[in-house]
Amino acid sequence: QAMGYFTAVLDPDPASPAGRVSHYHIQTAYDDEQGLAQLMQRCDAITTEFENVPAPALLTLGAHRPVAPAAPCVAVAQDRVKEKALFVDVAQAHPDQAVFPAPYATITTPELLAAVPADLLPGILKTARLGYDGKGQVRVRNHAELAAAWDTLGRVPCVLEKMLPLVAECSVIVARGADGACVNFPLQRNLHRDGILAVTEVYEQNTPSPLDSKAIDAAKFIAAHLNYVGVLCVEFFVVDDGSAHGALVVNEMAPRPHNSGHYTQNACTVSQFELQVRAMAGLPLVQPRLHSPTVMLNILGDLWFAADGSQRSPAWDAVLALPGTHLHLYGKLDARHGRKMGHLNITAATPEGARATALQACALLGLPPF
Repeated sequence: QAMGYFTAVLDPDPASPAGRVSHYHIQTAYDDEQGLAQLMQRCDAITTEFENVPAPALLTLGAHRPVAPAAPCVAVAQDRVKEKALFVDVAQAHPDQAVFPAPYATITTPELLAAVPADLLPGILKTARLGYDGKGQVRVRNHAELAAAWDTLGRVPCVLEKMLPLVAECSVIVARGADGACVNFPLQRNLHRDGILAVTEVYEQNTPSPLDSKAIDAAKFIAAHLNYVGVLCVEFFVVDDGSAHGALVVNEMAPRPHNSGHYTQNACTVSQFELQVRAMAGLPLVQPRLHSPTVMLNILGDLWFAADGSQRSPAWDAVLALPGTHLHLYGKLDARHGRKMGHLNITAATPEGARATALQACALLGLPPF
């Protein structure tokens, strides 16, 4: 809308925040034929805000309109088995700059469960589908716990990942056009709590430079391998391998603008959201520039509850009195524990300044320091 386009949102939620501010809100299920037909009538190009939209719906839309990301790309992100296989294929295609996933095994049958090698334990058992923000994941130390965890998860297809000595978590956001042009944001350093992103820090040299370029290249290789169009986030682990900088391991991808890239609204010359629109509309993709060191704090529904469980309003006035603070609330009507309600971007002239202000904001809001 800021770029002059009319928008339509298909969302079954009558109180959809995006639906309420869009020019058109098509209130149907994601796979409703009439809703999809109406979306095609309204739109010249279509995207998805999260990856659990049914891939067949995107396939239907893609037969008639440009859809970015395309259904096959979303289908890969919806299935950890396909996603891991993709990462291995990309790494093997670029042996000089290979970034592999953690050692893993696919578990779909009791026979495959019994065949899991001992050197993958301890590990994390993850459902192949519909797992996000720490959901559908169980840590296991031995074969007995692995078997019990698979039972708990309903014996659905799963991936067991070997536990590695984690040093840091980071992510890279790239944007790729239909013409193959690809640009990137800087490497983002992330902190998760209970499987949900809590803090993102972005500034020059926030991670060792050899890892920066390797992660950026790996994300671009993945986008090119998929013939991807749009904004793509690839998440990585930095693990301790005995070297000075550590080693990169690719974790997962998100075929959309990503929570860890929300800082780009206030700290970069162009945001991830504008690049998504540019990719959809066939406009030039410009290389973003980080103009300010920044910290992003994720705002969860927990902040609306006092220690005794009563509801309250967070101290936004005190937070907004801090220099360089930019509050973005999503307009969700109900605050719930663990629900993403918004984010706070803090920009400053120096990394130390951004971090200091972010810690002040944490204290005002009752968030733990980082």
